[in-house]
Amino acid sequence: MKGKTANGAALAEAVAFDMDGLMFDTEAVYWKAADALLGRRGHKYTAELCAQIIGRPPEHCFRLFIERFNLPEDWRTLQRESEDLFIELLNDGYSTTPGLERLLDELERRAIPKCVCTSSAPRVVREVLKKDGIGERFDFVLTSEDVTNGKPHPEIYATAAARFGVEPSKALALEDSPAGCKSANAAGLVCGMLRAEHNRNADFSGAVCVVERLDAPEIFALLRS
Repeated sequence: MKGKTANGAALAEAVAFDMDGLMFDTEAVYWKAADALLGRRGHKYTAELCAQIIGRPPEHCFRLFIERFNLPEDWRTLQRESEDLFIELLNDGYSTTPGLERLLDELERRAIPKCVCTSSAPRVVREVLKKDGIGERFDFVLTSEDVTNGKPHPEIYATAAARFGVEPSKALALEDSPAGCKSANAAGLVCGMLRAEHNRNADFSGAVCVVERLDAPEIFALLRS
């Protein structure tokens, strides 16, 4: 059907990208930062904790640490320390997800606008998006500070669709976390998910496709010409 995907969804007229774990392999950096943060307090970061916070905004993550380990600090204090650790660890290097730059090239060729919708804090986002000038290629960036309710609440993706000026059903979200997929779906967006090492056991239900590269044909098939 003209203007529709094979499963009947509208072809995307705009694309919203998650950042960590989707465009870059920074989930490994977050793991090291969280492990160092908790290690200073005599605790270990675990896969169970990671599954509970992946894709979620800073307040949720650090309040969980405080509750789980009975920590005396407030969540913003932990956030600042974690950001310091994370930015320092970025200097060890992190890679770009295969296919990202080819997908960005294709979106630009088709004149399809694009944005970033991330649960990370602005300070971290600015540093990560410096890599290869990738941040400069997006029309706008939404971070944890731009919304009242973080993922899996739909606010960030609903805000993105409004900024694009398109119906949510005509926007595509690209995600790597169940929380992010739920956020996009609740806002009315179609969601494609990236399978990677950090989310091998994640729930991919709700995704219209699951890919291992961002230039996969399944993603291109969701875009308008």
